[in-house]
Amino acid sequence: MITRLDHIAIAVPDLQAALKRFCDDLGLSLAGQEDVLPAQTRTAFLPVEGTRIELIHPLKGQGPVQGFLDKRGGGLHHICFESDDILADMERLKGLGYRFLSDAPTPGAHGTKVAFIHPKSAGGVLIELAEHPPAQGH
Repeated sequence: MITRLDHIAIAVPDLQAALKRFCDDLGLSLAGQEDVLPAQTRTAFLPVEGTRIELIHPLKGQGPVQGFLDKRGGGLHHICFESDDILADMERLKGLGYRFLSDAPTPGAHGTKVAFIHPKSAGGVLIELAEHPPAQGH
């Protein structure tokens, strides 16, 4: 079951400039950065009460986020909902006609399992589902 809004992801062409904007100018705190090799991204998480902002930047100018930046420039990339059972949610949503970008969850940041709903089957919005490992207590 989908339990809450996990984060809002923003694709950024310059991670350091974005961190300055969100941390120094807007006063948010940086909770850490992580390279997500399967997605070819470097992520930075900024907690905001009840959720997080995730800044995503392509590693070595490659991967889907680089394609997004090349096509659209920086900006809102996706919204992510936490799932307590990603496989069950994927099956339920597939039964409702949603298409996913992969057949099974893939590794995400912080040890999560993630799956993306194709924006063409979700009103033009890229939606991520994320299941956190039990030890994190999200």
